[in-house]
Amino acid sequence: MAEREKVLEIRDLSISFRTEGAKVNAIRGVDLDLYRGETIAIVGESGSGKSVTTKAIMGILAKNGTIDSGTINYTWTDPDGSKHTKDIVKMSEKEIQSEIRGRKIAMVFQDPLTSLNPTMTIGKQVMEPMMYHYGTSKEEAYKKAVELLSEVGITDPEARMKNYPHQLSGGMRQRVVIAIALSCDPYLLICDEPTTALDVTIQAKILELIQDLQKKKDLSVIYITHDLGVVAKVADYVNVMYAGKIIEKGTIDEIFYDPRHPYTWGLLSAMPDLDTDDDELYTIPGSPPNLTKKVQGDAFAPRNAYALNIDLRLEPPMFDVPGSSSHKVASWLMDPRAPKVEMPESLRNRIQKMVKEGVAK
Repeated sequence: MAEREKVLEIRDLSISFRTEGAKVNAIRGVDLDLYRGETIAIVGESGSGKSVTTKAIMGILAKNGTIDSGTINYTWTDPDGSKHTKDIVKMSEKEIQSEIRGRKIAMVFQDPLTSLNPTMTIGKQVMEPMMYHYGTSKEEAYKKAVELLSEVGITDPEARMKNYPHQLSGGMRQRVVIAIALSCDPYLLICDEPTTALDVTIQAKILELIQDLQKKKDLSVIYITHDLGVVAKVADYVNVMYAGKIIEKGTIDEIFYDPRHPYTWGLLSAMPDLDTDDDELYTIPGSPPNLTKKVQGDAFAPRNAYALNIDLRLEPPMFDVPGSSSHKVASWLMDPRAPKVEMPESLRNRIQKMVKEGVAK
């Protein structure tokens, strides 16, 4: 088996935001690895830190945001075979803009309307990054833009080049955003809830499109989503985030079929299921902690029916799940001295059903 080539390594990333009268510790020591050609999904409730983590990779944090500690090492190989690694945290805004953003790492946002300039034609917006980053001539950029629009499934691309965003449907606009993201041949594509604003049939087509382009171009992809159905379709590895930390990580099969963290149990239990006998959809009790205050112990403890005394005092380390090199869980339940706790029976039945249906790919 060929050795996996690491393209992104995040270590101990901590980010805070200064708000009126308080400091929000939004990201609290995140570690993340991504390899060439692989897809990782970052999942969790709103406010768990998914988008902030990836905005830090792109160097587009809000003005009141500060990276307090950590490294974001990005590695790429030039066409001549030479390898380079840079810590994005240490780069200036100007360096990130000219070397990284759009050129080596591109991002597809949730709402295509906010990503596109309403006063510029589609063609101009697809051509612009090539001309800015590589000095591509207008003729060459036009030719490549038409090819890209065709590649992302837009019919009659030459005619569409003259259109403005408001003249296209939501699905078409998202295809244009993907074409712009791919215009400079990036190595890494970050998709922040790329299908949330679209209807279900268009969602499936956009996900298929991103997967096809990933295979064709050997891209590494990070998906940010709260939709576990999307995760099951696209991801190789899953990182579950809660209160600014990754609390469980593993392969798609490990997270879906053998989850170990009570929060992951809650997320999987809350997935809609058409065959359920329950009258109501499961919800995780309580709400996430206030990150303007120092979190004592395990941030999930107040909502966790299986919390131990130690959870209220000490933050759990990342435990390795026995027998796996990829499955890691930040829960004191994984400590060999902890009482044996099984996942809820209802979730076990649901997982057995998922195994039969082969939900994860």
